[in-house]
Amino acid sequence: MRNDIRNIAIIAHVDHGKTTLVDQLLRQSGTFRANEQVEERALDRNDLERERGITILAKNTAIQYKGTRINILDTPGHADFGGEVERIMRLVDGVLLVVDAYEGCMPQTRFVLKKALEQNLTPIVVVNKIDREFARPHEVVDEVIDLFIELGASEDQLEFPVVYASAINGTASLDPDKQDADMTALFETIIEHIPAPPDNSDEPLQFQVALLDYNDYVGRIGIGRIFRGRMQVGQQVALMKLDGSVKTFRVTKLFGFLGLKRIEIEEAKAGDLVAVSGMEDINVGETVCPLDAQEALPPLRIDEPTLQMTFLVNNSPFAGREGKHVTARKIEERLRLQLETDVSLRVEPTDSPDAWIVSGRGELHLSILIENMRREGFELQVSKPEVIMKEIDGVMCEPVERVQIDIPEEYTGAIMESLGARKGEMVDMINNGNGQVRLIFLVPARGLIGYRTEFMSLTRGYGILNHSFDSYQPAIQGQIGGRHQGVLISMETGKATAYGIMQVEDRGVIFIEPGTEVYEGMIVGEHSRDNDLVVNVCKMKHVTNVRSSTKEQTVTMKKPRLMTLEEALEYLNDDEYCEVTPQSIRLRKKILDKNEREKIAKKKKLAEQKK
Repeated sequence: MRNDIRNIAIIAHVDHGKTTLVDQLLRQSGTFRANEQVEERALDRNDLERERGITILAKNTAIQYKGTRINILDTPGHADFGGEVERIMRLVDGVLLVVDAYEGCMPQTRFVLKKALEQNLTPIVVVNKIDREFARPHEVVDEVIDLFIELGASEDQLEFPVVYASAINGTASLDPDKQDADMTALFETIIEHIPAPPDNSDEPLQFQVALLDYNDYVGRIGIGRIFRGRMQVGQQVALMKLDGSVKTFRVTKLFGFLGLKRIEIEEAKAGDLVAVSGMEDINVGETVCPLDAQEALPPLRIDEPTLQMTFLVNNSPFAGREGKHVTARKIEERLRLQLETDVSLRVEPTDSPDAWIVSGRGELHLSILIENMRREGFELQVSKPEVIMKEIDGVMCEPVERVQIDIPEEYTGAIMESLGARKGEMVDMINNGNGQVRLIFLVPARGLIGYRTEFMSLTRGYGILNHSFDSYQPAIQGQIGGRHQGVLISMETGKATAYGIMQVEDRGVIFIEPGTEVYEGMIVGEHSRDNDLVVNVCKMKHVTNVRSSTKEQTVTMKKPRLMTLEEALEYLNDDEYCEVTPQSIRLRKKILDKNEREKIAKKKKLAEQKK
């Protein structure tokens, strides 16, 4: 065994403190110099990660502690980025399961722990935020034990050690009632309980790629683990492709990790996590081995996507005004590039050369891709998200999500009613006695599309909603969820005026401000009734030379509802697109012309009557 190395992944539900914990391990291990400036959540380097305070991409780092190198992989906590978690599990020998001392086990805790137990990894449970008000460490540990048993953990896995920590304060202890001065208890627990990797350096090389990176100087870099053998700079090796073909290449550079830096090394051996350059089209899941002993490791198995959207070239009247990349070729190239690093994404062509079906693990997964594209200067249109149906044993099935809701007691009735209308089935209800209730539901995934906004409105912002994929169940007939209100649609192209907006304010909620450029068929608001209404928000006030008696009156306008990208995607109906550009997010009808829309609606009505 290589006792000088430990490989661990940090897994948890979103916002339970994984990345902050890694920060403290980096600081207290002496990896940074005393005078070195380090940002908080140092591993979250992507702009969107820092803005939203979430981890989107799995990252790796390494620390030295008493002569042992601990390779740490930080993983995302959102179910939508579960593909990042799944591929990391192959690289490590153990996991730190971080659980909030107040919130306890959440839906994503279940998902990440299930993946770790399936790989037979050794767990250490870290009860974090022990200093939090209403922390309940003893009950949380009981919840974790119940979850382990429910997920079929082995007897060895059930003998997990528990460390109580406050990552924000940089303290940890084996006693829930008092904290030590630093993280020593956690370091020692990792060294003692996480198994060392086997030392089979004398066998033929096997290295599998789990993450990809790109560098302008050395090109594409494959990051992964050497499962056996040795790898050296200048070595000629074979790359076993996923399609069964074999390519040869020379290892031009080899990097190890320490802290946030990559360090060039000459040689690495079994158990090491390294980055390799030299092969331009290396992909996730492929195996590097010697030319004379070609043996591929089994490919990484990733759960299938559950949600899909259509991405289209922007063809609105304002197309090409704000973006740099607007053509079908550019959009397709960008989607293909995303496929190389995002293992849980799928892109399929359609009958039209200007449209693609993009499938992912959830609304957040796809909206992060769209947000990244718009920041890079792309213009595109996207359709309403749809769930992916699957035929199992001749029965059409749909994805069902496990939903966990934490709300003040008085909102219980409203939430049960709203999820009941979306075909949700309540499986558990826990009242913790301090006015808060936890509800567990199984809800068809299509019933959750667009639900978050309704949920926040029903709970007045006090509710917490979490969900993760549970299983495929026989599909429920008929429509579930969806928007009940119609929309206000602009009748002409021009600039919205304050006068024009004021004339239609009483008809519903407005989405635009005065001075916003609009076009015919663009959605400018939500109608208070269930039908669509065409309005003129560009109307000008006629000026005469007669002084009006109301001239000096001050007019107050209602504040418009400006949507984020996620809110816009949730809001869409089947006959609408969301137009996304670097500067704007607009909602529009698929058919812009009012008369054309009416003709199609009549044909549809006649067809339904004939049935």
